[in-house]
Amino acid sequence: MDLKQIAQTTAGFTGADLENLLNEAAICAAKENRAFIIQEDIKRSFIKIGIGTEKKSRVISDKEKRITAYHEAGHAILFHVLPDVGPVYTVSIIPTGNGAAGYTMPLPERDEMFNTKGKMQQDIIVGLGGRAAEELIFDDITTGASQDIKMATKTARSMVTKYGFSSNVGMVNYDSDDDEVFIGRDLAHTRSYSESVARTIDDEVKSMIDHCYSEAKKILTEYNDVLHQCAKLLIEKERINRDEFEELFSHPTDGGDDGMDSVVLEV
Repeated sequence: MDLKQIAQTTAGFTGADLENLLNEAAICAAKENRAFIIQEDIKRSFIKIGIGTEKKSRVISDKEKRITAYHEAGHAILFHVLPDVGPVYTVSIIPTGNGAAGYTMPLPERDEMFNTKGKMQQDIIVGLGGRAAEELIFDDITTGASQDIKMATKTARSMVTKYGFSSNVGMVNYDSDDDEVFIGRDLAHTRSYSESVARTIDDEVKSMIDHCYSEAKKILTEYNDVLHQCAKLLIEKERINRDEFEELFSHPTDGGDDGMDSVVLEV
């Protein structure tokens, strides 16, 4: 057992979370007729708890698998390259029980009490990496990034309205998540700022998202060779770990697409 890696993986877990993780690991061991838990049991249980149960029985077309491979490779590369996020723990194109076609899981190296403007911007860049990879490789986009866009928008809006990270809006809290708590609060909700401020907030959020998306595409273009290699490896193995992923950066190629023809996606 690598207790240091388990501690890194479970950063922020409560006692109940750890108990749940070990219970799931014990179930994995029991299924293999073992009376003890090994590291692989912890890894599988962590994925199940954090991402959802993998559905290997689900039949995925080659086209969808390739789309997912590039999408997740886009996330993974940005996790690896940007300094305040990552590193990558696991990348997978195996569908999960929560409806995801694949996932990229980072490995926090330490507990942090505070977030920073730079890190939150990097979180947005990483979140938009899947969509950026789709656009760069296929010259088209899919609906697969809907949850990524939702989370990126939520982060950007919090930066503008809650944390005072926008110079145009200033250090004024325009967030209203602590208002009315009764049923129908949305109907009774009154905005505490003018239409012009609301327009400025919307413009700032969009500007932030657009900038982060441009950065994501710029970085992925720079690491185009790794993007193709990672996608190819994911298609072959379906799931890769940190060592396998980081090895791709040690042996860059000429940036070709390894013989896989581009396709136009049907959204």
